[in-house]
Amino acid sequence: MQDAESGTAQGESRLIDHLIELRARLLRAVLGLVIVFIAFLPFANKLYAWLAQPLLAKLPAGGQLIATGVASPFFAPVKLAFFAALFVAVPWLLYQAWAFVAPGLYQREKKLAMPLLVSAVTLFYAGCAFAYFLVLPTVFGFLTRVTPEGVAMMTDIQAYLDFVLVIFLAFGASFELPVALVILALLGWVTPKQLRESRGYAIVGVFVIAAVITPPDVVSQLMLAIPMIILYEVGILAAGWLAPKRETAG
Repeated sequence: MQDAESGTAQGESRLIDHLIELRARLLRAVLGLVIVFIAFLPFANKLYAWLAQPLLAKLPAGGQLIATGVASPFFAPVKLAFFAALFVAVPWLLYQAWAFVAPGLYQREKKLAMPLLVSAVTLFYAGCAFAYFLVLPTVFGFLTRVTPEGVAMMTDIQAYLDFVLVIFLAFGASFELPVALVILALLGWVTPKQLRESRGYAIVGVFVIAAVITPPDVVSQLMLAIPMIILYEVGILAAGWLAPKRETAG
């Protein structure tokens, strides 16, 4: 009876310790994000000017963004500063999550988890950079060319910010494809052989996804679909390297 009560007390004590550790990690994560956000606030307008450059560069002479909301000139840059802070603070946030779960992982799991986390962050950043430097100029160039004659293309700053953030999220998430395939292979849900055999279906799915999340022009759809197809092949190679025994067993 005493052993049972002792075990229950130890379990409750461990749970409390985990909750305290979780609270500490959450506070550190939020504090880091707030510090970066405060540091970015004085540069909010400059950040927005930088973000607007792909569109402004494609507008006709004298073209500009407009603010249809009374408070949009204030809230749009502040919103961008927050998302920029979140973007920059991702490694710190993931480190806090890692520090919380790492003690409960086996050594092999730790060796696999860290490269996957680093790869996921790097690929997300790469997807956002690809969208900003290549996709957005192409999309806005297309949109300005198809604007009917006599129509002035003047985009609201809030609508522009929301559009660009969605594009960043779409391309950043799409570039996570190799990491997703590796995780599925490590979990044993798929094998590299099955991924190769499903290549045709995957390509069709990639083009469907590209058609849904990109603007309605062929060029931007191809600019998402082609990298995703390449990343699918990279994911197959990585899955085959990290989980060769599962494929053999299958």
